[in-house]
Amino acid sequence: MALVIGLLIPLLGTMLGAAFVFLMKDEMSPRLQKSLLGFASGVMVAASVWSLLIPAMEMEEGQGAWSVFPAAVGFLLGMGFLLLIDELTPHLHIGTDKPEGPRSHLSRTAMLALAVTIHNLPEGMAVGVVFAGAENGAAGLSLASALAVSIGIAIQNIPEGAIISMPMRAAGNSKWRSFAIGSLSGAVEPIGGLAVVLLASLMTPVLPYMLAFAAGAMFYVVVEELIPEASEGEHSNFSTIGFAIGFVLMMVLDVVMG
Repeated sequence: MALVIGLLIPLLGTMLGAAFVFLMKDEMSPRLQKSLLGFASGVMVAASVWSLLIPAMEMEEGQGAWSVFPAAVGFLLGMGFLLLIDELTPHLHIGTDKPEGPRSHLSRTAMLALAVTIHNLPEGMAVGVVFAGAENGAAGLSLASALAVSIGIAIQNIPEGAIISMPMRAAGNSKWRSFAIGSLSGAVEPIGGLAVVLLASLMTPVLPYMLAFAAGAMFYVVVEELIPEASEGEHSNFSTIGFAIGFVLMMVLDVVMG
């Protein structure tokens, strides 16, 4: 039961953020959007370090200096995996008109949905692998720490849901359609999380690699998408403040609940 709740909490965060479309009349201000992008980046970086990379090394602490090997390899594989998906999948980021990836005849909405899927997949993987580690009694991971990751991802999904639904509304879509698209953008997270849980239960020895893999995938999203979007143009100082708040919040959640 705890696993089901943990996997669904991030989706609820996305839905709550998407519901902002019913509360806000105008398009999201640049200052607010920058702050939210920075906040999401801070949460993801802190979750990657405290909840994924450090536990991956703690699980292998008996290997001495080699304890860092699974974390290093898994991290690079996660970065490479997201890079490959980014290159092979046609997608369109919100706020841009130039699609990325191979040429396709997909609609603008479909390519926006694919971009969001690429973004959210690592977050679902992170929640799933932490719960898998907690269920397998991995060092440094408990059910409480797994819930902390789930809650942290859900909190940073709130601004993500708003960042997706608000531009949809501004582009002329109805409030309910914008809400639905924003909400569905988080559907990949529980699906990806459950897939990782099932895989980890069959491949317990590679759990440290999987933890680091999820961390690398999340870092890719932060470095490739969130930080550039948050830093370009004016008001980048708001994204810096948002990053600091998100990082500290996730760090405190992990330590207090872990």
